[in-house]
Amino acid sequence: MNQLDALRQWTTVVADTGDFRQLAQFKPQDATTNPSLILKAVQKAEYRPLLDEAVKKHGSLATDEIIDRLLVRFGTEILSLIPGRVSTEVDARLSFDTAATVARAERIVALYRAADIDTEKRVLIKIAATWEGIEAARRLEQKGIHTNLTLLFSFAQAVACGAAGVQLISPFVGRIYDWHKKAAGSAWDEAARAGANDPGVRSVRQIFDYYKKHGIRTEVMGASFRNMGQIAALAGCDLLTISPELLAELAASEAPLAHALDADAAQALDIPKLVLDEPAFRFALNEDAMATEKLAEGIRAFAADAVKLETLMEEVA
Repeated sequence: MNQLDALRQWTTVVADTGDFRQLAQFKPQDATTNPSLILKAVQKAEYRPLLDEAVKKHGSLATDEIIDRLLVRFGTEILSLIPGRVSTEVDARLSFDTAATVARAERIVALYRAADIDTEKRVLIKIAATWEGIEAARRLEQKGIHTNLTLLFSFAQAVACGAAGVQLISPFVGRIYDWHKKAAGSAWDEAARAGANDPGVRSVRQIFDYYKKHGIRTEVMGASFRNMGQIAALAGCDLLTISPELLAELAASEAPLAHALDADAAQALDIPKLVLDEPAFRFALNEDAMATEKLAEGIRAFAADAVKLETLMEEVA
């Protein structure tokens, strides 16, 4: 049994890509996209016609609506190749506007429904895990629109997402690792901070154990992996979203893979339940320099790629 098949025994495998032609070989259950992945895809010759088609067909609409139609087109193509759900992201520039995020999410869902997609079972709306984004997710979940809270770097974000009843969270393992490695500089000891001691892995494990201990139904999906060791150390997490490159490495390896996270074992842990109102959430996030910096950086990066995508569309028009 290769490591990819071994991982599937305990964890739902998700493909982290906009390149839907890569999906068949890995047979993931779900798939996730974001503005950066879609931008990367439409710059390839085989996907550029989707961008051209969206502009030609909907050129009279506002640019943001054309982009949503392009995202949904990618999403529907992906859903034709996988049995599960696709995550489609709301524009990161709305990360601090609850009402605008809700409106944009509802428009994306309406476009999927117009394409005869069962959105309750097959679509997750990705939203940055700011306070405003979490509140938007709370409102959307109450309407039966399921959400994936992304750019999640701190325990406080995870606690607030669980309390809001969001469907799924995506803690960013690799970006947490990146920050700590850079902060440590020459003092960083790669061997000592690998596997279960990796700071990104430790963050996801803390969240996973907290959710399982307190019966929080929100799914935990580790994301943003830098190496195979991070994935192996999180075998047993609800879901892991993995790049095609790392999926290929897993499929090529027959090294043993152990069950690392255990929901039943978490029940025996002594973990107090936390309640965070908005001031407490903002203070806890502010106290976490890594999470504060990586959240802001991630929003800026996704926003910049949304602008680049708009520029490509304007060039086509």
